[in-house]
Amino acid sequence: MLKKIFPALDWIQRYNKQDLRGDTSAGLIVAIMLIPQAMAYAMIAGLPPVIGLYASTIPLFIYAIMGSSRQLAVGPVAMVSLLVFSGVSVLADPGTEEYLSYVFLLMFMTGIIQLAMGVFKLGFIVNFLSHAVVSGFTSAAALIIGMSQLKNLLGIDMESGETIFHTLFEAGSRINEMNLITFFIGIGSILFLWLFKKKYPRFPAPLIVVLVSTLLVYFYKLNDVGVKIVGEVPIGIPSFSLPAFDMDSIITLMPIALTISFVGFMESIAVAKAIASKENYKINSNQELNGLGLANVVGSFFSAYPVTGGFSRSAVNYQAGARTGLASIITAVLIVITLLFFTPLFYYLPNAVLAAIIMVAVFGLIDVKEFKHLFKVKKMDGWTLILTFFTTLILGIEEGIIIGAVFSLLVFIWRSAYPHIAELGYLKEKGLFRNIRRYPEAKTFENTLIFRIDASIYFANMGFIEKRFSDELLKKPSINRIILDFSAVNDIDAVSIDELEKIIDNYKNAGIEFIITGMKGPIKDLVKRAGWNEKYGQNIQYASIKHILNIG
Repeated sequence: MLKKIFPALDWIQRYNKQDLRGDTSAGLIVAIMLIPQAMAYAMIAGLPPVIGLYASTIPLFIYAIMGSSRQLAVGPVAMVSLLVFSGVSVLADPGTEEYLSYVFLLMFMTGIIQLAMGVFKLGFIVNFLSHAVVSGFTSAAALIIGMSQLKNLLGIDMESGETIFHTLFEAGSRINEMNLITFFIGIGSILFLWLFKKKYPRFPAPLIVVLVSTLLVYFYKLNDVGVKIVGEVPIGIPSFSLPAFDMDSIITLMPIALTISFVGFMESIAVAKAIASKENYKINSNQELNGLGLANVVGSFFSAYPVTGGFSRSAVNYQAGARTGLASIITAVLIVITLLFFTPLFYYLPNAVLAAIIMVAVFGLIDVKEFKHLFKVKKMDGWTLILTFFTTLILGIEEGIIIGAVFSLLVFIWRSAYPHIAELGYLKEKGLFRNIRRYPEAKTFENTLIFRIDASIYFANMGFIEKRFSDELLKKPSINRIILDFSAVNDIDAVSIDELEKIIDNYKNAGIEFIITGMKGPIKDLVKRAGWNEKYGQNIQYASIKHILNIG
């Protein structure tokens, strides 16, 4: 029982000493990667860089104990950071005490939502965010995040634009104010990071860029010629404090808390499942919600901001040899040591370098291949991606994902309201019944229509099904028998049973007989309770179409 609540007990009790080397190596490499990333992502969220480091301590300990993934690297991520900024910046000015208070409350709310979803086993809810929506949202958000760093890359004081287009226009109109030294530091860092990301992904390029640029600024006093630096980073670990609970704030923050809960969990569960499938163990989605939820709840008491599992860090963690959650604990310990002793070393770190780290990380999330793939396979999914992408860019983060999710649900409803119905014919050489549109050579039967309904039947699609029957009968007035193949029908609601009964009775009065075959067990149970066995007898008892037509 305890192992279900605390999955870490499983690997702690059976820990293999041979895994220690891999866990230690992975913990060190991820810490080196996470320190500059966490500080950079905190800037996206409108927070002091040190808050990113705080978010990389306690939450990592909690998840390592509670999470079901052994390799997932939890911490600040770009997407969630942007959501935090977009949700909280409308309530308070970034950098103020009020803003920080809202962020800590938002982290607590996010954790409670995820924890509640885990406890009540509601992990399936995130399945309503289709892959096309998430891909479109992610690509648009990556552009927004990247462009938001133009001010740090160019060394220009810019207001946050309403949209990416405002940001680009302002940057273009003020390009003459650019600080050239800042720009060259930023571009040089981007090129260096991009090169090593492509050629040597495990090399700690972000840390090298941070060290070299910090030394350049320090020795050449570049901050005196306009290069903006991080400045003082508080030393020490955060103390325990409660978020400021206020009902009005909770109501205002609820939409963004729900969005972060869903988006953060989707990002986390996707990478966790991908790694677990390679290592041949199972991920419990509800336990993942418990782990992430508790990590966020406890983190909110220690001046952190919302965290989740990150794609790139988890991949590095896995590739570096992580075998258990000990790797994440080692990462957290190293960041605590950094907070206790080494934060003064970041004083001269240029903001342009953090901007470069962000840009290289997020632009890799722009998925052009997925756009091409969806349009090639199913155009409607491609259009869902496009709609989500542009509404996110034009209207904003929350609006984009909500509109995309609503549109994908409407597409699903539309598809279910117009199910595929195939008219079947018989292929003698194969002994099978097939769709006559795909197999024109399939034999049809005089006075008989055979339909296969390839969907569950419910109140919203009964009208379409009935219209299909009447349309075919208008073309073939000599028909006196309709055979329905229910082998692809997995469910039917009570309203549809009643409607189908009326159709059968009406057609019977017009001299047309209905026969239903291939009903699955649950469907048979439903129609039996509706009294069909007595009403229709043998007409719903046939095992297959061949039995009806006496085909050997």
